[in-house]
Amino acid sequence: MKLFTIRLALLTLIALCNPIGNAAEQDFARVLKPFFTKYCWDCHGDGTAEGGLDLSAIGEDLADEKTIAAWIRVYDRVRVGEMPPKDATQPSEQHRDTFTRLLGDPLTKAHAASKGTVLRRLNRREYQNTMNDMFGTHLDLVGMLPEDGRSHEFDNVGEALSISLVQMQRYLDAADRVLDAAIVNTVAKPQSKVVRASYADTRGAEQWLGSKWLKRDDGAVVFFTESGYPSGMLREANVNESGFYKVRVTGYAHQSDQPVTFSIGATTFARGAEQPTFGYYSMPPGEPTTIEVQAWIESRYMIQVEPYGLTDRYEIKNNGIENYNGPGLAILHVEVEGPIIEEYPSRGHRLLFDGITRQEIEPRNPNDKTKSWYKPKYAIESEDAVADVKLVLQRVATRAFRRPVNSDKLTAYVDLFKAQVEDGATIEEGLRTAISALLCSPDFIYLSELPGKLDDYALASRLSYFLTRTLPDEELLAVAQTGKLSNDPATLREQTERLLNHEHAARFITDFADAWLDLRNIDFTSPDRVLFPEFEPFLQYSIVEETRAFLRELLDENLPVKNIVKSDFAMLNNRLAEHYEIEGVVGPEIRRVALPPNSPRGGILSQASILKVSANGTNTSPVVRGVWVMERILGQAPPPPPAGVGGVEPDIRGAKTLRELLDKHRDLDTCRSCHQMIDPPGFALESFNPVGGWRDRFRSTGEGERINLEVRGNKVRYKLGLEVDASGELPDGREFSGFLAFRELLAEQEDLLAKALATKLLTFATGREMGFSDRAEIDRIVQKSAAKGHGVRELIHLVVMSEAFRYK
Repeated sequence: MKLFTIRLALLTLIALCNPIGNAAEQDFARVLKPFFTKYCWDCHGDGTAEGGLDLSAIGEDLADEKTIAAWIRVYDRVRVGEMPPKDATQPSEQHRDTFTRLLGDPLTKAHAASKGTVLRRLNRREYQNTMNDMFGTHLDLVGMLPEDGRSHEFDNVGEALSISLVQMQRYLDAADRVLDAAIVNTVAKPQSKVVRASYADTRGAEQWLGSKWLKRDDGAVVFFTESGYPSGMLREANVNESGFYKVRVTGYAHQSDQPVTFSIGATTFARGAEQPTFGYYSMPPGEPTTIEVQAWIESRYMIQVEPYGLTDRYEIKNNGIENYNGPGLAILHVEVEGPIIEEYPSRGHRLLFDGITRQEIEPRNPNDKTKSWYKPKYAIESEDAVADVKLVLQRVATRAFRRPVNSDKLTAYVDLFKAQVEDGATIEEGLRTAISALLCSPDFIYLSELPGKLDDYALASRLSYFLTRTLPDEELLAVAQTGKLSNDPATLREQTERLLNHEHAARFITDFADAWLDLRNIDFTSPDRVLFPEFEPFLQYSIVEETRAFLRELLDENLPVKNIVKSDFAMLNNRLAEHYEIEGVVGPEIRRVALPPNSPRGGILSQASILKVSANGTNTSPVVRGVWVMERILGQAPPPPPAGVGGVEPDIRGAKTLRELLDKHRDLDTCRSCHQMIDPPGFALESFNPVGGWRDRFRSTGEGERINLEVRGNKVRYKLGLEVDASGELPDGREFSGFLAFRELLAEQEDLLAKALATKLLTFATGREMGFSDRAEIDRIVQKSAAKGHGVRELIHLVVMSEAFRYK
């Protein structure tokens, strides 16, 4: 009975791609039925579901996501030789090839039919970039919008990006906020001013000078500890309005022949309102040095300077600060200059009002203009308000919709303006309402992509949102207008190369790494302070910068894709080098460093950011890390575990390793086949702890050996537990003794690495998951990539040139 069910389902599938009525019946009788009966039925039929697969339970509706996924799983396991298992009777290569061809054809057609149907809206970050770049603002709009859905790791896939009434209201709120920030209501360009402040004169300094801080004869104040109270917040170095500012810190390394590392940031008294640290810098010894950084600072925030690596706790308290001879950070003064205004009026103001007469409204009392509280008000003056508004709407819509706009498309917005004015609104108020509506329209919120070959403007948008994460710039739109972007490969390559060199390409690195490598969850876990006392803010900052800088290096230098798993260099600063036990790296700036032979560093897998996001802050799981490597690096997502099979929990006492506990789990028939793939990379990564440090033994708060060690001025409280076993065996039988040997085996599979990366790039670039019908195109990309050395930059060019990118 069950075999009849499979027969019916397969006949339906095959009939989808066979024009001859009885061809499906013939194919089933000749190839598929004997194959299933001989090689599959005993373990996966008639209610038997070894490995969680029951062929008799799979339906025939390939429009159903679960059904097509199940048949693809059957196809894949037969094609690569995993099924039938090695210890079972094997089909001939011809029989296997015929089987996969007959099953593959309907799967390809079914997936291809669904590819061009999903609309893709801008996700939160794309929306924020687009609004800020269009209007010249610098606003956090991501926090105003509901969180985006995700398809696997990506938050820009159309199928996962729903929309709601709440979201539409938030779009209106965001549009109002952007227009408020973009419209200039000042008579002249605001003047920058310079504020100089010193810790010696800051409010409350008298209670710290001589106890926590040392004041020198030159007026400098010296900090000897990196954290605690008082902090390095300087109240007088504050800003009254949000904007870009230049911050200059002047000082020197005190009682040290080496530079002292310190951070510059901004903070406020409001809890949880800290801005991200601007960065970490080196203050050299000797003559005073000024370190300058330009950053966006929110209104009413104060500059904060904090040293790193100064860990005295008791000597100053016991002997007095005057007698302390350890290193310190001496700060003479801090200057804040700004706001730095490069465009006046703003880009958005010009977009809205160029060609329009907008005059200041004279106050009733002309003397009000001389008052400090006076804020001018403006009004649009027009002899033909509707014509002027049409001009503005045409200009804004062309930019917002990312393509030329005909007058018919503007009718609704013009009518809205008229209705507002008739109800008593001013011309400017009516215009703002119409613009807000335009910025909430589907033409703005969604990318305009029709099924089939993308037109030049749609291709320009896809390329721009891929590589700069924002709307196309003027040059790209001008090229689209010529029609060459979609028809001249040289032009498309030239524009791709230009955008890869654009300053906004840093957004691509950040957003792609956040999704592909899960860096967006870097703050999701807090490492246990007892087990990992070495983890602190500078290290957290550095591990993220390392991964982004590494990807940037692969891209800029067109390095082979195998560097993802093994490279002879790393992107390091002094903190990372200390963490990785690499000597000779001075200073907090990230730079390329050649690695010593047989270093476990180099590549992504041994980077602390990756090792942190694939752990839970206390311990590591070979299963979690194994799945991470399979999905993110090898592009081979394992199936979900069978229902009713529990996970493996670590022994928090430290008496047994998770590997030992997994041995029993793998003995289960329903678990063995998947764990043969998942566990090996997870075992190899057991050589790294949850914060990315190398380990030969696990740390424990329970059983274990006590050690005499200080970290950051404190004696450690953890113990050394069981030894790490990082050996394993790949599904093909190749064995490895540890991480270094595993990495060598992985680096040999360069085609597989390129295929996985190309698939991730295409998903990110097109906003849809790559599926069965895309496989042939991805294989062509990999073949071309191999012929050109598998360079990462070249791979991106091949992705852009592919049909998967140029068609919807």
